[in-house]
Amino acid sequence: MTIERKIREHLLNEAESMECPPEISKRIEQSYTRYFQPKRREMTMKKRVIGGIVAAAILIPTAAFAAPPLLEMLTRTPLTAEQVKVDEVSKATLEKLYSAFPETKSFEIIEASNVQGDAINPKDSTELSKVNVNQTSIILQEKGGTGKKITLHINGGTGEIEHVDQENWEPKEKPLITLTDQEIKAKVDTLIDNMYGNVNAYEFAMEQMENPNQKVLMLNYIIKGADTPFYQVFVHDNAINLTRVGGEPAPSHIKVEGLFTRDGKPDYTYDSILNDDKLFALLQISPTELKEELAKGLSVADIAASKNITKQQVLEVIANTQVEIQLKAEQNGVVPKSNRSKEQLLKDIEPKLLPILDHKNETPQK
Repeated sequence: MTIERKIREHLLNEAESMECPPEISKRIEQSYTRYFQPKRREMTMKKRVIGGIVAAAILIPTAAFAAPPLLEMLTRTPLTAEQVKVDEVSKATLEKLYSAFPETKSFEIIEASNVQGDAINPKDSTELSKVNVNQTSIILQEKGGTGKKITLHINGGTGEIEHVDQENWEPKEKPLITLTDQEIKAKVDTLIDNMYGNVNAYEFAMEQMENPNQKVLMLNYIIKGADTPFYQVFVHDNAINLTRVGGEPAPSHIKVEGLFTRDGKPDYTYDSILNDDKLFALLQISPTELKEELAKGLSVADIAASKNITKQQVLEVIANTQVEIQLKAEQNGVVPKSNRSKEQLLKDIEPKLLPILDHKNETPQK
């Protein structure tokens, strides 16, 4: 679990046991309203609060308001367009953007910066005393200084795109917020699908924020069974502000849910591993048939043994698939390159996959 997610869960737990006085609630509401004032949107990246941790404050402002300062402002180091283009993480991010939205190839890099250092966390937990921040931000805009603009905030350590701000992609005469809810959702879906993929794998909810001065919509994209959104999006004026909040990405290749369960509920990470076409071919079984066999209390190893297939054969198949996924992600710039051979990756992953083969699904106790 990342430190950002630990902070978020800590604050959520605090918020649940906290009653916020009316006067503080009013101040939070006023502060939130001011956040979306036009001059706020013109704030430069040097004054922008650090990415992943801010999501917790947006989700639960009462806890953030009552707790000690969550982080200290860190000084950003400006980057030139040339520096961005030679930095491995930034270069991979731009390639992903250009693939997602080809028109951005002609956009200019109008501002870029990097921030590194320790951010301050809640003082009542020694484990969360500090978190190391490494974030690169890049702003691109259509040539001419007006028109479409897109801002990317990237985790300099993992290469993940944590935030995307898309501005002025609709005509001024008919800004984004004036479209129907269905049209707005379609625009946000396109952004998520192009930048991250598989938007249809998420459950969706939309609500209008209580802001008397400005219409603001909040869209949450949630993995089935999760308590918090994976993507949280705010739409206002002619802008989309997308934050990758947390959780694991919903796998795009799952054919049958529930191949791997805990207390009767699917574990989507391990479900993804067992939804392997090569595994189905090895066992000569369909995904549905495999689920039915596992529901009887058998393990994958048991089912393989009944077909005179060794556990090692099964292990090699699923390990090879997972390593191929990893190498493809590195090649496409989705994750930073590990510079490790396929043989090294296989050696590391096989022991981690063994428990999956011996696991037996249990029905929840009533």
